[in-house]
Amino acid sequence: MNRLVVGLPASNCHTHIYSGLAPLGMPDPHPSPDNFLQILERIWWRLDRALDEKSLRASARYYVAESLLAGTSALIDHHESPSFIEGSLDILADACEELGMRALICYGATERNGGRSEATRGLTECRRFHQSNQRSLVRGAVALHASFTVSDDTIAEAGSLCRELDTVMHVHVAEDLVDVHDAIERGYDGPLERLLEFGALPAGSIVAHGVHLGARQMRSASDNPRSNRGNGVGYPSALDSARKIALGTDGFPSRMSDEVVALREEAIAHGESEHEVERRIAGGSSLIRELFGQIDDEVVQIDGRLVSMKVGTRPVVTDGRLVAADIEEIRARASEAAAQLWKRMAVVP
Repeated sequence: MNRLVVGLPASNCHTHIYSGLAPLGMPDPHPSPDNFLQILERIWWRLDRALDEKSLRASARYYVAESLLAGTSALIDHHESPSFIEGSLDILADACEELGMRALICYGATERNGGRSEATRGLTECRRFHQSNQRSLVRGAVALHASFTVSDDTIAEAGSLCRELDTVMHVHVAEDLVDVHDAIERGYDGPLERLLEFGALPAGSIVAHGVHLGARQMRSASDNPRSNRGNGVGYPSALDSARKIALGTDGFPSRMSDEVVALREEAIAHGESEHEVERRIAGGSSLIRELFGQIDDEVVQIDGRLVSMKVGTRPVVTDGRLVAADIEEIRARASEAAAQLWKRMAVVP
């Protein structure tokens, strides 16, 4: 007997659309990384520096389309493309609006490539997008990559911008001990305390990972079980002390059912209760309502297969197919763009 399920679509509460092409043949790094910082330096920071407008557009359309077909109707994205900053958020927003994805987007300011001027350009892109965006499904926020890649001046500037725009911060915090040790060396108790010192975490901000935060520090956090496991950074065991928790994929494909499986496995391995697991699963819908107001998105599945989905009153998937675009055309363009991206990535310094 066929089992019909009608309910809320999934929400991905921390991801990186710019990594959308990664499953399409991204070469392995050489030599292989031995720790988290090397993973960033040899993979993700090389990838983001290689992005241009064409590859970012292909990545955005591909990631958003596949997310919708996986039953995800909302993304909270954290973007970086150091060689293409100005206008980059419009590329992401256009893909979301075209295909029907609800999204919060922002540029993760950093100093790791070009110092303070690079960080200011990233924050300026956040301001520009937030002030100019008129899209119905997309909102803007302020972001920092992580505190260990920015100076106190940049954190202060980001906090000031949050207040100016009356919006939230989205930032990686204590994903790895490198972030914790950096903050301590700068004279702070930790990266969370450093951000708070400069008013850079207004109420409602999105703190991603939080692996090395203690129970006292947990106020709000996003959890990415597959990414944390894949990067070898550990498990955020203090999350049961947080009031608000939501699941994200950290750039992994936006199949939230896979994230739930990983969460259950990690929770069992670390002795957490089923109640905590269910609270995290439900947290995504709560966060999206907090950011967008009351929503009436709807997903229909038969025997676990997506049949249709609406974002608000807009049908985005019907009879298992995208409404606004041809998925095969999107996939073909993504494959072409990926091949060129890997060539550029290979020569990125």
